[in-house]
Amino acid sequence: MDEVEIGACRRPRPEVANSFFPDADAWFVSTCSVSRPKTHSKGVTVISHLKPEGLNKSALLHCSKLLASLYAPNLSSIHNMFARSEYMFLSEIDLSVVHPGYYVNGKWKGRSSSMVTSVNPVDNETIAAVTEGSIEDYEEGIQACSKAAKLWMKTPVSKRCEIVRQIGDALRAKLQLFGRLVSLEVGKILVAGIGEVQEVIDMCDYAAGLSEKLNLNASIRHERQNHVTLQLRNPFGVVGVITPFNFPCAVLGRNACMALVTGNCVVWKGSRTTPLVTIAITKLVAGVLKNNNLPGAIFTSFCGGAPIGQAMAEDKRIPLVSFTGTSKVGLMVQQRVNDRFGKCLLELSGNNAITVMGDADIPLVVQAVLLDAVGIAGQCRITCHRLFIQETIYELVIERLLLEYTLVTIGMGDPLKTGTLLGPLHTKALKRNFRTVMQKIKSQGGKVFIGDVVSTVGNFVRPTIVEISPNADVVKEELFVPVLYVIKFTTFEEAMQINNSISPGSSNSIFTRKPHLVVPGIRSLGIDCGIVNVNLPTRGRGGAGSDSWEQYTRRTICTINYGDESSF
Repeated sequence: MDEVEIGACRRPRPEVANSFFPDADAWFVSTCSVSRPKTHSKGVTVISHLKPEGLNKSALLHCSKLLASLYAPNLSSIHNMFARSEYMFLSEIDLSVVHPGYYVNGKWKGRSSSMVTSVNPVDNETIAAVTEGSIEDYEEGIQACSKAAKLWMKTPVSKRCEIVRQIGDALRAKLQLFGRLVSLEVGKILVAGIGEVQEVIDMCDYAAGLSEKLNLNASIRHERQNHVTLQLRNPFGVVGVITPFNFPCAVLGRNACMALVTGNCVVWKGSRTTPLVTIAITKLVAGVLKNNNLPGAIFTSFCGGAPIGQAMAEDKRIPLVSFTGTSKVGLMVQQRVNDRFGKCLLELSGNNAITVMGDADIPLVVQAVLLDAVGIAGQCRITCHRLFIQETIYELVIERLLLEYTLVTIGMGDPLKTGTLLGPLHTKALKRNFRTVMQKIKSQGGKVFIGDVVSTVGNFVRPTIVEISPNADVVKEELFVPVLYVIKFTTFEEAMQINNSISPGSSNSIFTRKPHLVVPGIRSLGIDCGIVNVNLPTRGRGGAGSDSWEQYTRRTICTINYGDESSF
């Protein structure tokens, strides 16, 4: 391969300039490397690390068209990539128009024959393209990660915590940029994107603070004389993390921070529809590792689809796999991990509910419902899809909600713009799913108070409120769209019975001023779910207690006879 650099001090070779860059004089900085096989005299086959800084629009469009014609002929809109002003910030976090999607053994890899695109949910236009690697690249990554684990395990806890602290500091320095990236690629409003990145920073701070608190070794009183039993917490070695599209970096932060400080290397498969977040976070972590002279293989990542997730679930070299996503896929992951006697951590979606008693603070209820049922366009594990309202205040609550839903609809728009209250759904597929759900609702006797698809451009839908029987089949389905089913009840016992008649999800809430109702709701015969909040939204942190780090370790028990007599 011979390489031609286009920059301020060097003009492109004449044949390159004449054939592909007629406005070569417009290039001001070294921005692009063009590699051409010696056996192929025409046609550039690989272009990497294209960045827009210092370019005028004419030069940028010429190079983008080159990508469209030579590198990704199937991408009709690629010539617009990075030419839009709202995408220019991507270069500040080291993202390029086309980027390899596998980070293995400290190197980026990808095949031009396998490419996915990052799409803006606002208009479904392409932002950038990412090349996926091969199964051989996956194998190289796991082998290198397993080797690096032997070094990382022996690294002192204080040093490991220091690395995680540095990751948090590096992310803190670019909080706004990374938040903007999450907002752009996922479709959530900017404040939510920034908030998600801040959550990762908080997790880094928390994990780093465990340096002197991790009780990795403990002694246990033994019933025999001259005996002592030790309990040791050892790392698994390699922890796999499979993250969803809706929280592409927060879920990683919750898992990776704990995994790293307890001595594990991390293998991350990000969502196939949020590859830019995966690449940007990986580059930041890789930079911290490099600055500390540590192997890049300590943190391995893949921008890939189901085949990579399946490989991770079946790989015995990954003793622990953490999966966050739908219950359907989570079940398949768990079965594959269990088949090899591995350990699996699951954070799955569900059918969360809010129960509103007649004495509840209605303004407080309305705020909670808006946050839980409308926030992130209903694409969240803890999204509320069922609202049980006691009959004495049913009409009043519905009236207040309809008013607020109307105002939210007016505030829909580009999530990057100030004042936007609600962004689009993440993909076209979710928009199609919304239409399907609406058809089922109407066919099963549901009464739609508000809600519909609002635009043929992009993935915008109007948050929906539906009055429907709790026995309708559609109510029992797992959703990732902003549909809220409102159901009237008479007594609290009736509400709990309806709630538990189907899988109630991971989080529920009760709104009441009567404390005596709370205890039955959270005890053994109450609401059947992991988190039950009172006078709060359904949001919560399951498993995020002070000992959550133990999930990323394996327990070893050692009994020592330090006496002279036999005890067996």
